Amino acid sequence: MSVLQAIDSAAAQLAEAGIDSARWDAEQLAAHLAGTDRGRLRFLETPGEDFFGRFHHAVTARAQRVPLQHLIGTVGFGPVLLHVGPGVFIPRPETEAMFEWAAAQPLPAQPVIVDACTGSGALAVALSQHWPAARIIGIDDSEAALGYARRNAEGTGVELVHADIGTPGLLPELDGRVDLVVSNPPYVPDGATLEPEVSQHDPSHAVFGGPDGMAVIPAVVARAASWLRPGGLFAVEHDDTTSALTVECITTTGLFDDVVARNDLAGRPRFVTARRGSAGE
Repeated sequence: MSVLQAIDSAAAQLAEAGIDSARWDAEQLAAHLAGTDRGRLRFLETPGEDFFGRFHHAVTARAQRVPLQHLIGTVGFGPVLLHVGPGVFIPRPETEAMFEWAAAQPLPAQPVIVDACTGSGALAVALSQHWPAARIIGIDDSEAALGYARRNAEGTGVELVHADIGTPGLLPELDGRVDLVVSNPPYVPDGATLEPEVSQHDPSHAVFGGPDGMAVIPAVVARAASWLRPGGLFAVEHDDTTSALTVECITTTGLFDDVVARNDLAGRPRFVTARRGSAGE
């Protein structure tokens, strides 16, 4: 059997397992195990002796809905490649819309940025590529997630803090000094039907946000209101059913201007942005 024949067979197996991206996943697994780029698979004549056995094992695991990213060990996010695996939420393309919004903002040359609920460090590390002179702090309450974030942040100036974003008065030294707060908190409503890759492999603590998905967002809003300087910017991701609730949560503080509901790259309501009002408002 050739490599391309093995990929054809794997793609059929994955499609039968209900995976929409069957061909892509089969090719990604083959490229990873062969140590080559996906685009060069057709030119691969002789993979390593154990390639076909390892490929079969990986495809079987993927057919059982183990995430592709766990099998490969990495995921692309914006300009960076992140290490991921069991115990950390896998960054999704939906969040890249918020990253692109953040990267387009006119911040100072050396901004202070906070990534609340940083998980793998996706937003913090990606933003550090855009603003290499920034002070960027990533916060998460999961030591397992921070283990991946530390690896992903190697060689950057990203600082990581193990803390619960809901702690009142957290990091008071940041009050009124932060230029940008971004957050992708747990926000899926409890009981929502999810793909097996999420329900069985993403840590539930990083996915679910209470009965309506809003259990954590108010705490993120409160911390952002304290940390941001007047005119500082805020963006928080939410479930596609809770855009109005998130807007209301931010607006009712009376501390933010320019509250805007925004869509992700697929056109679904996904995050809300706002600007911190003047001091004393």
